[in-house]
Amino acid sequence: MEAAEPFLSRRPWHELPPALAPRLRTRLPELTTEMVQAIRREVRGYRQPIGSAVARDLAEAVRLAATQFTELVEEPDAPQQHYVPRFRRLGRLEYLSGRGMDGLQAAYRIGARVACRRYVDVARDAALPGEIAVPLSEAVLTHIHAMAGEAVAGFEEARAGAADDVLRTRRLLVARLLQRRRDPLAEPLPDLARRAAWPLPERVRCVLLPASVKVPGLDADVLRVTRDDELHLVVPDERLLTAFQGTEAAVGPAVPLDEAWVSLHCARLARRLGRTSAQDHLAELHLLHGSPIGSLLADQVLEPLRGLPPGKVQRLTDTLDALLASTGRTAPEVAAALGIHPQTARNRLRQLTALYGDRLEDPAFRFDAQLALRSRSARHSSPH
Repeated sequence: MEAAEPFLSRRPWHELPPALAPRLRTRLPELTTEMVQAIRREVRGYRQPIGSAVARDLAEAVRLAATQFTELVEEPDAPQQHYVPRFRRLGRLEYLSGRGMDGLQAAYRIGARVACRRYVDVARDAALPGEIAVPLSEAVLTHIHAMAGEAVAGFEEARAGAADDVLRTRRLLVARLLQRRRDPLAEPLPDLARRAAWPLPERVRCVLLPASVKVPGLDADVLRVTRDDELHLVVPDERLLTAFQGTEAAVGPAVPLDEAWVSLHCARLARRLGRTSAQDHLAELHLLHGSPIGSLLADQVLEPLRGLPPGKVQRLTDTLDALLASTGRTAPEVAAALGIHPQTARNRLRQLTALYGDRLEDPAFRFDAQLALRSRSARHSSPH
């Protein structure tokens, strides 16, 4: 009986006329549809396709809540223990999906708001006294509070009872890092990493291997997951890269943590082209396969300008672009392209020479730089 105690300790349904129950029951389909629509509209994580598992779980949860509430109006003292496992299952699903409770709690609040308004409308249509609004709203809030408590209990039970929780959480963590689109209801990444005992690095690189390959010498900081006969590794420390020498590994470039999927994407493309290090072939990968790599190439080309004031970065970037586009690579040509005085162009070209050195004369670098700057310009000018 202890699991149903939230319902037993306070029973505002005794103050409601049982005649309201059949009125609610006939309106449940439209009422639950309105609740689901409101939740999907206001909680981003539940904006999934109608046929998806998330959408089905949401619709079932709302239908279950409205059905139980109607039963309580009809028989306030009827046993409710059989509902407890079903509400706890909702919390368990949130945990097993790698999400926290924030989204479900928000859904409960939105559902309660809609229910308060619409249940009062039903009572008014039934010509019940207007004073019913107060106990009816109290009953809705009591019910929502009880359901939320059971869902939290289910969430905590699932977390406490998970076998080998750190290993399972690491699988969730690597899956999260390699997702291109983020689930807004997902547990915050620092919290997930803490449960996985994985210190969050600033940058990572991904490594792609056949699943059958065994790589000795990898320590606990390397996350791994096997998918479709491939082993995906998320490596936070570049010193570990020596472990992949002589293997069939394709190594992606180092990227910020939230762009790990780009590193894996590069590693996969490099493997298709028979390359080992994607970092050394970003221009080729970009030409063949698209824009995410262009951002990495631009970062690589403009690395010498990092740390300079933004205005100076822009001026030198424009000058570099004009220099690369010129035929004779002279100050007058650059000045004409930018609409500046030749002496100003000479000063900027001297600064670029100090930053880039002999690379300005290297055809391979000039190609990479021109491609990077064209890609960067296209990204900045495209609508978001």
